[in-house]
Amino acid sequence: MILFKRINDLKKYIIDSREANTTIGFVPTMGALHAGHLSLIRASKNSGYLTVCSIFVNPTQFNDPSDYQQYPITIEQDIRLLEQENCDVLFMPDVQEIYPPDHQKKQYRLGQLELYLEGKYRPGHFQGVCEVVDRLLDIVEPDLLFLGRKDYQQCMVIAELIRLTGKSTRLEIVPTMREPGGLAMSSRNLRLSEADRKRAIAIYQTLQKIKTVIRPGEINQLSKEASATLLEAGFSKVDYVSIAHAHSLAPVEYWDGKTPLVALAAAFLSGVRLIDNISLTED
Repeated sequence: MILFKRINDLKKYIIDSREANTTIGFVPTMGALHAGHLSLIRASKNSGYLTVCSIFVNPTQFNDPSDYQQYPITIEQDIRLLEQENCDVLFMPDVQEIYPPDHQKKQYRLGQLELYLEGKYRPGHFQGVCEVVDRLLDIVEPDLLFLGRKDYQQCMVIAELIRLTGKSTRLEIVPTMREPGGLAMSSRNLRLSEADRKRAIAIYQTLQKIKTVIRPGEINQLSKEASATLLEAGFSKVDYVSIAHAHSLAPVEYWDGKTPLVALAAAFLSGVRLIDNISLTED
């Protein structure tokens, strides 16, 4: 695996690789890698692509400065895991490299998509996500971008970013990896105690229950009951449990039995904000 910290060095390598008609797969991360990240690396490698992974904790997507400061850093372990997966390239820039003094901040027209769910509770978050992903895609110029379904809304936002900017990169969404019991793998799980990890399983179980009981008709009550269940399970605060249109994320109050649905949740456990989602209308 080759490590680059400078954009110009990486771009020269990419240009040289392009001359050999190489297809490039890209996995952007903020580090603290786990099996979910590695499944993205594997998806790219298994397709025969030259695989580039980036590790960059992006300050512009944190609306809570303390969350940014507490984000786990595990660089040595990350490098070891990437080497074990035969990742080809690791791009590990610092903040000044990604956002130099002449960097021009853009405003991305995401419409209603950035007002729902994460957009409502983390204002400015998706603008920061778009800012860094736009920058990284310009640097790496990948053929394929691999993202995990756990960040469902983020996947939709980045799909819209690609459409808005006219980039030729194709988005590949990889299924959520889960710990035993169902907890979605996340770098934030490192901040949970063993007891909290067991309690955190309730977020997945609650979403699964919605899938089990949902029927055509009024479905508002299901979200309210799910929020109450999470509070009873030990979560200190529930930002949302939403049953939404799977393609627009608009909340659905009355289900016709045909509209594709997704259930999404965000809740705090011991100060750690966890998110998860499951499809309600597909296996």
